[in-house]
Amino acid sequence: MPSTEGLTDGKAAIPLYQQVIDIIKNDINSGTYKAGARIPNEFELAESYKVGRVTVRRAIEELVQQGYLTKQQGRGTFVNAPKLKRKIRQKDDVQSFSDACRVNEMEPGARIVSRKVLPADATEAQFFGVPAGSELICIERVRTADGIPVMLENNTYVYEDNAFLAKADLTDQSIFEVVREQTGRGPARTEPCTLEIACASPEVARLLSVPTGEPLFYMEAYFYDEQQRPFIIGRQRIVGSRYVFDI
Repeated sequence: MPSTEGLTDGKAAIPLYQQVIDIIKNDINSGTYKAGARIPNEFELAESYKVGRVTVRRAIEELVQQGYLTKQQGRGTFVNAPKLKRKIRQKDDVQSFSDACRVNEMEPGARIVSRKVLPADATEAQFFGVPAGSELICIERVRTADGIPVMLENNTYVYEDNAFLAKADLTDQSIFEVVREQTGRGPARTEPCTLEIACASPEVARLLSVPTGEPLFYMEAYFYDEQQRPFIIGRQRIVGSRYVFDI
């Protein structure tokens, strides 16, 4: 149940709508309202706080503007994932997520969603210089900064050259660093590298703790190593409110 303590009226008091804002923020920060949860509607909140619906409506609008809540047409108002203190800033195409976090004085994290060995399609085979249908290993992970989900990372390597990835410990590790330790290879440039907007599917939204339909950056990058050999294909879905690209 939402908190109801601390609401006062009078000329010297904090405006009622601001008091409602503060109480809802406290309920979010304390875990009463968890990320992704739907909060009570305006009528229910007005009843709980003993204030008018106009007061509640203004408080909610302010919280939407501040990024704490998101309104979904026909569904209600939902709690957003916690905000980072600041966005992660990536300086170039080949900077690893872990390095970008460290530069921004944040703790990088990684959680494996899946590891799959899949046949190369025509585009992948052409890039890697292997026959179509050759085995590729695809590692999907949620990457976090200070514990907050920032991207759903999907990295694809040639399995024959990187079979160790099937069993390697990739939790809270930079996959670039793991591969370099095993093979001596690392990313040096990307060509091509594309960036577009995609909406979060229900499954992606769940993994990234954002509302379904949230606009995300979708980045697809084809990496070459220092010897200009095809290295990795990266396909990332990135929460735009938590990341910045320096172009």
